[in-house]
Amino acid sequence: MTVEKANAALDAVYSARDPREVSVAYAGWAATYDRETAELGYLLPFLIPAWVARYVQPGGGPLLDAGCGTGLSGPQLKALGYDDLAGLDLSEEMLGIAAGRDSYAELKQATLGERLPWPDGHFRAFFSTGVFTMGHAPAAGLRDLVRITKKGGHAIFTVRDQVFDSGGFQAVFDGLEAAGKWRPVEQSPWFRCYAVVEPEAQVRTFVFEVL
Repeated sequence: MTVEKANAALDAVYSARDPREVSVAYAGWAATYDRETAELGYLLPFLIPAWVARYVQPGGGPLLDAGCGTGLSGPQLKALGYDDLAGLDLSEEMLGIAAGRDSYAELKQATLGERLPWPDGHFRAFFSTGVFTMGHAPAAGLRDLVRITKKGGHAIFTVRDQVFDSGGFQAVFDGLEAAGKWRPVEQSPWFRCYAVVEPEAQVRTFVFEVL
């Protein structure tokens, strides 16, 4: 039954037509999100700290969890020594749960794709998991994330296979590189983002250095 509810909730968020509909869908899912995504074997919030640890040393300035949701990555990163962690999400209800994890020094409600409420070069890196997917943040949202990341910092994020081409991600990647805003460092193979269900659901992790 939990898996059925989780799949129904996924259908609702994936089919959202704008940020308001995404926010409404997550407001209704926030209270059971952690348990239900665990039933699906959702890996990304627990896997992304491996890429963060590969490129970003603990200490040295704030790190942004862009689209943090209920903050599942926060305790993992805190355990690894990242004690200056900020989070943003468009859902007030999801942020309320993230606040209870005692892992984030700062949480703000904001929408990827719009101008974000931090100055240029504020973060030493950002990471984002499961956000660049169907019905969620546009590829163009990467531009303002790069703006608020300092030179020499890193952009670490996943993109769902079903939106990579249709969402124009490669064009945004190429445009930022041509403008001298970042350079590619790593891209993973496509891999499953759910360990239990949806074997066809694939993502790829991308890493860029901000210039």
